[in-house]
Parts: sequence; C-alpha cells; structure tokens
Amino acid sequence: MELNDSSRVDSEFRYTLFPIVYGVIFVLGVIANGYVLWVFARLYPSKKLNEIKIFMVNLTVADLLFLITLPLWIIYYHHQGNWILPKFLCNVAGCFFFINTYCSVAFLGVITYNRFQAVTHPIKTAQATTRKRGISLSLVIWVAILAAASYYLVQDETNSVPNKAGTENLTRCFEHYEKGNVSVLVIHIFIVFAFFLVFLIILSCNVVIIRTLLAQPVQQHQTAEGKRRALWMVCTVLGVFIICFVPHHMVQLPWTLAELGYYTSFHQAINDAHQVTLCLLSTNCVLDPIIYCFLTKKFRKHLSEKLYSIRSSRKCSRVTTDTDVVMSLHQMPVAPLKN
Repeated sequence: MELNDSSRVDSEFRYTLFPIVYGVIFVLGVIANGYVLWVFARLYPSKKLNEIKIFMVNLTVADLLFLITLPLWIIYYHHQGNWILPKFLCNVAGCFFFINTYCSVAFLGVITYNRFQAVTHPIKTAQATTRKRGISLSLVIWVAILAAASYYLVQDETNSVPNKAGTENLTRCFEHYEKGNVSVLVIHIFIVFAFFLVFLIILSCNVVIIRTLLAQPVQQHQTAEGKRRALWMVCTVLGVFIICFVPHHMVQLPWTLAELGYYTSFHQAINDAHQVTLCLLSTNCVLDPIIYCFLTKKFRKHLSEKLYSIRSSRKCSRVTTDTDVVMSLHQMPVAPLKN
C-alpha cells in the first residue's frame, strides 16, 4: 500500500451522494433482480430456455454480483472514502464492478443483435436452434470478461492519503494512478473505444429494427401490440445505454488523463462529473429488469397477474373494512331523543 500525496483532487459531495444512491439501488436492485430469477425458475425449466432468455438470466446474474458488493462501497463512502475492511474485499468489489459493467454491455449487445435478427430475418431466426448458441456466447462473454477482471484481484488496489483532519491516514480503494503511467492510459483508451464500437453497433441495429417495424403494415390488433412492445424494448435498451453507460465512458478518458497528470485543466470539474457518472452507471442494475417486461410474454403476464392480485386484495380489504364499519354503526343502540 503506497502513500499518495495530498495534491489529488477530491469531490467531497460523494461521501453523501454514494451512500444514498447505492442504498436505494441495493434495495430496489436486489428485489427486482431476485424477483426476475425467481420468475424464470418458476416459469422456465432450464432445458426450455431459448437464446434470449439465457442472455437475460446471465445479465441478471451479472447485476446481482455487483449488488452484493454495494454494502462494501456504502461503508467505504460513509467513512469519508476510508477502506476499513480487509484489503482483499477492495479487490473483490472493484473486480465485480468491472464484471457487471462489461457483462451488462456485452449481454445487452447480444440481446439487441438477437432482436435485430428476429426482425430482419424472422423465418430463419424462428427455425434456428438457438439454445446452444446462447450458452456458447454466454460462456465466451464470461470467460473473456473474467479473464480481464482477474487483473484487479491480483494487484494491491489500496493506497494511503493524508487525512485533512490531521489524524491517521485514509486508505483509498481503486483511487490511485501512478503519474505518467502509459500502460494504464492504453488500457483505458482500449476500453473506451471498444465500448463506443459496441454502442455504435447497437445503435445501428436498433435504427434498422425501428425502421423495419415502422415499415410493416399493421393488419390486426395483436400485430400492433407486438410492434408497440418491440419498439418499447428498443427504446428501453437505448435508454439504458444512454443513461447508464455513455456518460461514464465519455468522461472516463479525460478523467484518466487528468489522474495521470497528462491533462490538468478542469481536473476538479472532471472529477466531479466522474463521480456522478459512476452513480448513473450503477443504475443499470435497476433498469435492466424493465427490459425483460418487453422481451418475454410469460414474464410480462406473470408480473401483470401479480400486480392485479395485489390491487384486488387491497380493494377487497378496503371493502371489507368499510362494510364492517357500516355494520357496526347499524348495530349501535340508538339513544332516545330528548326534548
């Protein structure tokens, strides 16, 4: 663990922002993704999962991996950016953050390509046996990203910085880049350009999907509903990318250059923006389950039935309560009127 200088900029608002945002995301994300896995386990036996559902399950697992580390980050930011936990947990938290980010990008990418094939070549896609391809692609994605993420497990990613309060040093987690480190810069350039390449492919596929769907004549209500659902799915995937991933990768390269000392202008502003984009990046764990509603009919039907039963039970309980009150009033003895 190295001792870092105190000249590094800090965004102190993050010590309030991250515990709140991560706390909300942890609760909502665990509920949403846990429910998704529970529904898939009930509705779809593993042997009946097709390609798209295999990708969805893997995306959910990637989200849950990140969610289980959020309490670690909440503790870290609550203690003013001081890692008080065992050092290996810092490595695990950073590793799972990387896995979630790029597994999400990869699986959203293959989901989009799957829908692109279904819209542009519907007969060929319907006839294809896609389960094996889904498993194979998922394995390739996991192996590639786990191999890349393993780097974060073997390096010591903690460093010490002086405490402004004048007490003992603070232990930072994943917050130290050696000035002028060219290899770190090359890695970040590769990651950012690879992301935007994937994003351009996804954007192109979605534009083709939208144009194809809008060009198709609507002959019946069922067709119109399916088209509307497909369009909403496209918009949701694009929305997740634009809200969660694009801002972070737009800021990542300028932030890396500033951290390495190559570009020091507006360092504080860039660092502030970087903290906000990290919060946006983590919201994909909550937004991903929304996509599933537009992808699978059974999932949507099951969710609708559950929501309807909850509303019905509330109405019944209200009616029962009101009836009991009315009956109680009728059963009350009437006092004689006094002149």
